[in-house]
Amino acid sequence: MESEEGRPAPLLVVDGANVVGSVPDGWWRDRHGAAERLRDSLVAVARDGLPGVPGPLTVVLVVEGAARGVTAVPGVRVVAAAGSGDDRIVRLVAEESVPGGRCLVVTADRELRGRVAALGAELLGPRAVR
Repeated sequence: MESEEGRPAPLLVVDGANVVGSVPDGWWRDRHGAAERLRDSLVAVARDGLPGVPGPLTVVLVVEGAARGVTAVPGVRVVAAAGSGDDRIVRLVAEESVPGGRCLVVTADRELRGRVAALGAELLGPRAVR
């Protein structure tokens, strides 16, 4: 996907477990459903962008555990982590960041933030997409 200027669309990688867990709305009773609701809300983000990051964006939602069965929808790719979601996010950033393009990671996890920042990713907190 490219922006209107012909540059690669910014890559937005979302730490699903961290973002879902950032709001005490009963998500623990239905982790799969909570991840689906997050995925669905990201469709508008993929299309419209975020403040300071105009759309369209390439959005990747990383899920783990009980949310692994969540499937993609148009505009939002879903990657199920076989093991650690954090490790999968780091691999995504390393493998899919485009030279000269923007890569943003949404998480509040301090260790993960340090790992992806070392790879050049910009950091956003969960509120950016909630």
